Amino acid sequence: MHCPFCRHTDTRVLDSRVADDGAGIRRRRVCQSCEKRFTTVEAMQLTVLKKSGASEPFRRDKAVSGARKACKGRPVTEDQLACLGQEVEDSLRQAGSPEIAAHEVGLAILAPLRKLDEVAYLRFASVYRGFDSVEDFADEIAMLKAERGIPDSPAVLDRSQVTADSTANTG
Repeated sequence: MHCPFCRHTDTRVLDSRVADDGAGIRRRRVCQSCEKRFTTVEAMQLTVLKKSGASEPFRRDKAVSGARKACKGRPVTEDQLACLGQEVEDSLRQAGSPEIAAHEVGLAILAPLRKLDEVAYLRFASVYRGFDSVEDFADEIAMLKAERGIPDSPAVLDRSQVTADSTANTG
């Protein structure tokens, strides 16, 4: 660790404490050369492992950007998106692994997005999970309804049934 005052490389740790709810370590140091004191904060670097095998540092703004696209036109504020980003990062850090598969980042976004806005959740899930048909959407909506205790609506009748029923009732 270089001293920020004299750039000397020999510093001594005086005190270490957990910082940021366990996401980092705060260290109080003293330079062995100029004897000035300074504080450092060490944080675990989260790395995202992509499908291609490449890795890159986790960026909260990238996770928020994907959620923002799903929330376009929805009543979701930037503050809510910032909180979502913090929640995603916190959940990834709590997993305790410095390397996270890209798939896990998507899963970490789905849960808080679902609480924030169900329509945005469906949009994000449709891309993330690769919905191929209307049935994929219908299945996901049915699951959301079941979790909320909302019964599925009855199947819509086709026009021939509606016309036949309406003429039978009028005569």
